[in-house]
Amino acid sequence: MNNKWYWVFKHVIVGPFLHVYNRPEITGLDNIPATGPAIMASNHQAVMDSFYFPLKCPRQMVFPAKAEYFTAPGLKGDFKRWFFKALRQIPLDRDAGNALDSLRSTAKQVLDEGTLLSIYPEGTRSPDGRIYKGKVGMAVVALETGVPVIPVAMIGSRDANPIGTTFPRPKKVRMQVGEPIDPIAFAAERGLDPESRETARALTDHVMHTLSELTGQPYVDVYAKEVKESLAAGKGYPKGAEP
Repeated sequence: MNNKWYWVFKHVIVGPFLHVYNRPEITGLDNIPATGPAIMASNHQAVMDSFYFPLKCPRQMVFPAKAEYFTAPGLKGDFKRWFFKALRQIPLDRDAGNALDSLRSTAKQVLDEGTLLSIYPEGTRSPDGRIYKGKVGMAVVALETGVPVIPVAMIGSRDANPIGTTFPRPKKVRMQVGEPIDPIAFAAERGLDPESRETARALTDHVMHTLSELTGQPYVDVYAKEVKESLAAGKGYPKGAEP
């Protein structure tokens, strides 16, 4: 993939500023294949995660972006729509009944082109920096396509871009790329059926625990969305998710 706007934002408009302002560093780049498809599975700490990792990754990638970014009204909405389309990001309705089917279809198209697909398995930003239970869509796509899953740990991006802030703070951001996970070998080593939901759940959990190890953050076996909804309703953390 060779998107000119992607290049311009990375090397001219946004990238030079972020290099100086947040001093991003990355290790494990040799775990990213020079060519061919791969699924980059990252923990989600901040909106700016989708800027910091592409800034340091040598290859262009595609992110599924929440559908609201493409439908917001007004001038701000128009800019967001243009921005995400210019960078060839793909809309995904996370609350739709067919969200998994939509992800599978779109993801396969991207991977068939030999492109990197970057996914946040948690589905939303972590409310407190910990690593939360992942949704199985990423694993389903990996098992159906045989494409490797590469864990990407975002460290410090939450401090640089806390939830509720628009402009980042001058905090250092680090990233660590883990070793590729072969989804078919993962299933075979455990005697699991690669087409079963059980296997997708096991692979997802394995990826999230790997991200927990890479970031040094504890793993929480509860969906981040459930925690956010409980906190917003004034009910505190749900059982099993207490800090």
